[in-house]
Amino acid sequence: MIKTLVRWLASGMVGLLAACAFITVNVYFPEKDVKQAYKSLDEMLMKKTPDQGPDVKEPDQKEKSTDGKPVSWLRTLPSVSLVSEAHAQDDLSGKLAAELAGIPEVQKAYEEMRNRLPELNALRDSGAVGESADGSVVLRDQSKAAAVKPVIQAENGNRKTVIQNMAKAILRMNKQSETKDAMKQVIGKAAATFAETKREEAKAGWYIQLANGRWVQK
Repeated sequence: MIKTLVRWLASGMVGLLAACAFITVNVYFPEKDVKQAYKSLDEMLMKKTPDQGPDVKEPDQKEKSTDGKPVSWLRTLPSVSLVSEAHAQDDLSGKLAAELAGIPEVQKAYEEMRNRLPELNALRDSGAVGESADGSVVLRDQSKAAAVKPVIQAENGNRKTVIQNMAKAILRMNKQSETKDAMKQVIGKAAATFAETKREEAKAGWYIQLANGRWVQK
């Protein structure tokens, strides 16, 4: 009888541990706000002249700490474990854009993308490269690989910086740690939303990859 009870208890513990292993934290992802934030970042950082700084509003007095240093708006957000709480943020897209625009590595990424834009546009005009569904630029004309690959690698490196920082901002908004699993859950959505903005901004004749993987010429 005791042996049977022990076996039952052992089986129950194994089942409980197995169930816990499959428990994941669902991170709220405000897709529309993220999309608008990407567009705002383009306006602030891609289209500004070299003498301009990012058009970012100073935080309100209540957002400053007692020692005079600015405090990230993300730290002041309430818990967003409930969707209703997340929707209560009136200007989440603007806050996300301002948060990312204040990060030095994001500023540097946009500066490099801005300087590269004429060359990249020429490649997109010629059909040598296209906008993929994961937010990256991909080579379409293999005959130009040698000349184009350095541009593609540099551009995608900058885009990766922006997308990763957006994913981190979403995790901070959700008050989640930047664990491997949490980043994996969010970064794909951040990349797909970035790609969607690029598809919408694409000029007629450029190659874009739809969300279903099919390539079309806009």
